[in-house]
Amino acid sequence: MKAPCFFTDIYLPQMSYALTIRSPVAKGTLDSVDCPRLPSAYTLITAKDIPGKNFLEDTGHPVLAHETLSYIGEPVAILLGPDKNVLEDYSRHCKVITKEGTPVFSPGEAGPANTAAQRDILIGDPETAFAQAASVVRESYTTGIQEHWYAEPSGAIAWLNPDEADSKPNGSGNAAVVVATATQWPFHVRRSVAQVLGLAAARVLVQPGITGIHLDGKLWYPSLIACHAALGAWIAQRPVRLVLTRREDFSFSPKRCATQISVAHALNEKGDITGIEINTTVNLGAHAVNAPEILDHVNLGSLGVYKAKNIRLSSSAVTTNIPPQGPFAGFGMAQGFFAMERQASRIADTLRQDPAQWRYEAVKTELITMVVQMSDYRRKWAAYELLRQSRGIHLAQEPLSGGWGERSENLRGIGIAIGCQGSGFLNHGADKGVYSIDLILEKDGSLEIKTSMPGSDGDYGNLWTNIASEILGINRDMIRISCGTGDFPDSGPQTMSRNIAVLSKQVEQGCAAIGKKRFRDPLPIIVRKTVRPPKEAAWEEYLSFAKPGWAAAIVEVEIDPVDYLPLIRGVWMSVDGGKIISPDRARKSLKDSAVQALGWAYREQINYVNGAIPTEQFDNFDIPGPAEIPPIMIDFIGGRHVEPKGIGDLPFSCIPAAYVQAVSQAADHCFRSIPLTARDIWEGMTL
Repeated sequence: MKAPCFFTDIYLPQMSYALTIRSPVAKGTLDSVDCPRLPSAYTLITAKDIPGKNFLEDTGHPVLAHETLSYIGEPVAILLGPDKNVLEDYSRHCKVITKEGTPVFSPGEAGPANTAAQRDILIGDPETAFAQAASVVRESYTTGIQEHWYAEPSGAIAWLNPDEADSKPNGSGNAAVVVATATQWPFHVRRSVAQVLGLAAARVLVQPGITGIHLDGKLWYPSLIACHAALGAWIAQRPVRLVLTRREDFSFSPKRCATQISVAHALNEKGDITGIEINTTVNLGAHAVNAPEILDHVNLGSLGVYKAKNIRLSSSAVTTNIPPQGPFAGFGMAQGFFAMERQASRIADTLRQDPAQWRYEAVKTELITMVVQMSDYRRKWAAYELLRQSRGIHLAQEPLSGGWGERSENLRGIGIAIGCQGSGFLNHGADKGVYSIDLILEKDGSLEIKTSMPGSDGDYGNLWTNIASEILGINRDMIRISCGTGDFPDSGPQTMSRNIAVLSKQVEQGCAAIGKKRFRDPLPIIVRKTVRPPKEAAWEEYLSFAKPGWAAAIVEVEIDPVDYLPLIRGVWMSVDGGKIISPDRARKSLKDSAVQALGWAYREQINYVNGAIPTEQFDNFDIPGPAEIPPIMIDFIGGRHVEPKGIGDLPFSCIPAAYVQAVSQAADHCFRSIPLTARDIWEGMTL
């Protein structure tokens, strides 16, 4: 297996290009795809041409829509040809004939048939807790979608192995089809392509490309594009290249799913939590891919870290007629934590307490103490709180005719939030959640670690090399890490820091096993270590299995009351990541995620209008540039002898809520949603 590269750099002789023909309606029935008469070198492929099963593994998403249409842009056909310009001209003359139905675009319009997953949890007696409460804090919180915006758009290149393509589909031998794509889960691509073509999985080889900052948008969607390319290569008997345009990728690829979360807390006379009620709705768009997994992670985040003996939780993931929605740097825990951490600050405000002190009294964690000291939070919060209160008194005594716009001084606020990040799935699919890694001590004394994990994440490579070198006493340059899907084990998806937090333990155990056999068994010595999910998906088992990392974040903002643009003066994070091999690399990873989290919190405002993202939102979409990145300070707790924990997604679980709390203090208005833009701030302060 060659080192991973950008798949878009691959060009093959006699290669055909492929374009996707898409549904023009959000809901309806597909009658036909009418295309002009094509020359012999050009081909139109529809669902009826699929030799195997017409869906991706473990999802309800069809490879090509056959009868039912579920969202604008759903693939209905693939057009192949050697000349890309000619192909685009033919595609413009293709007509998708449909009978349009009545779409559902928001959870509020959805009925029982749209429920894809549901959770109802009752612990203790919340009804009595709320009836006897000294006070109740009740709010609703919403989170918007977020675009991944990769270094290269989604796509795949597929070709046939000429020596094997004509052999029996389920016979033994080498791969009949080879697929190159940027994927976080090569074996999901492999199994999906195999079942679409009617092949044994061993007959499909996946060459995983560089994913860059994958942000969990490349878990299942590359499998869809790979199936289209492989189907084209299988039917046309030549290599096929299918790469989406930037606009296609922006319009139809999965986004971070939107949520609506209502939270209520019952408090006693001391301000302690006696009961919690949570109602959650997650909009997963069409086909509800990974619905139970995403919903359960949203629920875990919304439960937060604040204990209560009486809890009522009701949540649902619903389907709507927008493109499939999904994970973004985690499977929904960030959305849940945003709601609970905003609620925690709201409780502290109601009790007229410092939100950091209230949190510390509730959870007693060193993370809060550390981040408070790093940021000089106590002094700043007290000063900004006095300014906020004095502005309120001044306005009550001498109202300004023009509102806040006539005030000259900038407004400041500071906010805090805490959160965690897991490192494993709560549910599993056809693979049973059983993942493996192989270690081979060769005759020359070198060690090979074989995994299907894509090799673009250097952190786990350094960690595994260090582990093997320490245990076996092998020089680092004698240790190599190989990835692929041929005779490689299925190591599962590269997501939620599983490489660092879960598989690292298997590498350690595998090296220990080799050490016991090293001087009494003949070389090469081969050891396979396997990790299995817990039997129960309860919170306690999840914490034990997923080895979550924890963080506390503080964000300080300044608002110009003329243009209402928030300036982020600084971000501070204290992180419990267990064993940190390279603090510099860990800080860089966290800072990259912090910038993405801030983009979600205040900048990247996109939404679906009648089932589609308007053109102007694509034209105006931008993400924070290097010059706009605020100072970000990060420090770690934990020790060398503690197991590594997942940390890469932590900023998403705590920075957005801290940012919104900071803006709320500065503006003296309780904001409850993200993204929180300058217009939202203006409306909150003036209307």
